[in-house]
Amino acid sequence: MKRFTTLSLIAVLAVIATTVVFVPRTTHAQSAGIVSSILNRMDRNRRDLRTLRSGIMMEKCNTQIGDCDRFMGAMIYMPGKGRNSNVRIDWQKPQVEMLAVADGKYTLFRPRLNMAYQGSANSNRNRVSSVLGFGLNVTQQQLRTQFEPVQVVGDGTLDGGIHVVQLRLTPRGNAGYKYAEIWVDDSGMPVQTKWVERNDDYTTVRLFNVQKNAGISAGDFRLQLGGDVKIVRS
Repeated sequence: MKRFTTLSLIAVLAVIATTVVFVPRTTHAQSAGIVSSILNRMDRNRRDLRTLRSGIMMEKCNTQIGDCDRFMGAMIYMPGKGRNSNVRIDWQKPQVEMLAVADGKYTLFRPRLNMAYQGSANSNRNRVSSVLGFGLNVTQQQLRTQFEPVQVVGDGTLDGGIHVVQLRLTPRGNAGYKYAEIWVDDSGMPVQTKWVERNDDYTTVRLFNVQKNAGISAGDFRLQLGGDVKIVRS
């Protein structure tokens, strides 16, 4: 658990669990109307979102041994064509690491080892795009097609006074995980995500201090590596 892998970055664009009181929804008709309203807001957020800058906290938990690892850093994001979005995460705690995804490829740089791992953004080692797809780069129609009918868990307030509605997404077919949950704010922005594996291990990601359409350029997603950095391609 103490070794930070590319897979542990995934749970992208998922959130440190906070104490939230949720009000359950009791009728199907009420839930269906709420889901449609939230998905419409998420669609508008996706269409209007040109760039995103935020802080990011991640907690990855092994339920078998009751152990969790926490990470904190900063993230920038820029939608791309199809699902080839650009994202960069600069982790500061517990150790400095940088992940950049651009033009369909990823680079993970570990300064303490002076090594960088590179490969396809769609490979099994890098599923950041899948996490970000929960609302940031996937349409309402795709969500309805790829998942069972979206369930409303309830609504409440995250730390900082952010009102959210919590949704559960259960994948259709044989997916590599059990389900995901997203916390969507009133603007349609997914600010928290929880990714639950088949063995009940889970990763939660929280975005905070969100700045939409901040000044970010394509060059910000390209890591500048020194000539002495060892490159490992996969």
